[in-house]
Amino acid sequence: MIVASILWRRLDTPGHDACRLDRDALGWRIEGTAVFRQGTIPAQLSYRVTCDLGWHTQEGHVQGWIGARSLDLAITRTRAAVWTMDGAVVPDLGNCIDLDLGFTPATNLISLRRLALHEGQAVEVPAAWLDVSAGTLGLLPQRYERRTEETYWYEAPSFGYAALLQVAPTGFIRLYPGLWEEERQASPDCRIVASVR
Repeated sequence: MIVASILWRRLDTPGHDACRLDRDALGWRIEGTAVFRQGTIPAQLSYRVTCDLGWHTQEGHVQGWIGARSLDLAITRTRAAVWTMDGAVVPDLGNCIDLDLGFTPATNLISLRRLALHEGQAVEVPAAWLDVSAGTLGLLPQRYERRTEETYWYEAPSFGYAALLQVAPTGFIRLYPGLWEEERQASPDCRIVASVR
């Protein structure tokens, strides 16, 4: 069952990302496709992340290309909290529950839905972070603080990034300052008038 979908526009470089959230009897699935410029190189990456009913990441898959380089990455998290990428164990991620795909805002939804913070609550929550440029999975320290029903203060100290995220009731990020924003539908009252000469 499709629960929600969203279209983002990238702010720091040309690009878009279309994503949808599905649910079935076993859990949740986020899937989408991001098309953007990585430096000077075009990139197209399709992704899928599955979680159990409690929003614990089970697996992720990224397929596509960055310029001439093709990508096909499979990531899993076992019940024993062991992370693997393409079958190889990735150490030092045992405290991570969430997978963060660094090229899309889609996976922030997983943390937000799982944590279900109340206004005024804050938590530090590390994630397994995929760097597609390097082809590596590593530790990403993060902190979320729910300020209002629709805003969270977010920090990623490793990147020196901190900003107030605007979030939809679904958990999708509407505004990721400096990086992504939701493409809003034009108002029904807005009409485009074309003239032909």
